[in-house]
Amino acid sequence: MANPKKRTSKSKKRMRRSHHHLDTPNFIYCSCGEATLPHSVCPACGKYRGKQYLRREDNE
Repeated sequence: MANPKKRTSKSKKRMRRSHHHLDTPNFIYCSCGEATLPHSVCPACGKYRGKQYLRREDNE
């Protein structure tokens, strides 16, 4: 079985893993002011691209 001859330094190990990070999600702001993910219906008001898709009952 193959074994490494030299120890991998912290720097080399971290450079190799530099692309393993998670990307931050892009947020857009709906007309109601709520932050949502792009290409999805707003969970607060139920609108997508100006059209109403979900009915939200205001109990206030």
